[in-house]
Amino acid sequence: MQGGKEMNTETKLQELDQKVDLILEYITQQKQKSEAVDDLIADASIIGKDIYTSTVKALDDQNVEIYPEELSEMGIRLVRNIRNINIMLDFLESMTDLTKDLAPIANEVIIDGTKKLHEFEQKGYFEFLRELGKIVDNIVTHFTTEDLNLLADNVVTILETVKNLTQPEMLQSVNNAVKIFASMDIDQAPQYSVWKLMREMNQPEMKKALGFFVMFMKNLNNTSKS
Repeated sequence: MQGGKEMNTETKLQELDQKVDLILEYITQQKQKSEAVDDLIADASIIGKDIYTSTVKALDDQNVEIYPEELSEMGIRLVRNIRNINIMLDFLESMTDLTKDLAPIANEVIIDGTKKLHEFEQKGYFEFLRELGKIVDNIVTHFTTEDLNLLADNVVTILETVKNLTQPEMLQSVNNAVKIFASMDIDQAPQYSVWKLMREMNQPEMKKALGFFVMFMKNLNNTSKS
């Protein structure tokens, strides 16, 4: 019986020693952690002081004054607008994602646009525009504001005239007249005396031409009166 009690006591003493060792180890770890935290706080304090000193010096060099109440107000406003700031950040993230999605499309558009511009250059579009610019420059140089006012007042009449001139029958007649004139050699034109001219006037073609001329002049006169 006595031997069993001694063994129990020894076992309990060993367990007690183990627990004491664990407690001492825990205390040692906590002390090390506390020392590490203290070292970190000390280092952060030094860095903070350096940053504060540098900031104060930079602000002083720039003649910038910061008042505590302004900083306090800014902090309150930041806290008050946290939700708006989060919304803005969400919007920026969405825009960033959209930009990433649109980047390939934009590249394709740029490539296609470059190819199209090269095609226009090969076809001479830009050269045509440059020459067209010269035409506009000549118009601006040779016409005054009064000429433009007259053009504006008579533009309807001008367009009506152009419309009539571009009718197929009129274009065909003008084309025939131009061809005939181009085929004629003025130097080879025959000479007509008065009597020969009178005889030519009796020809059916000349009578028809005179009739057309007289009819044209009458209609022109009637149009002018109306």
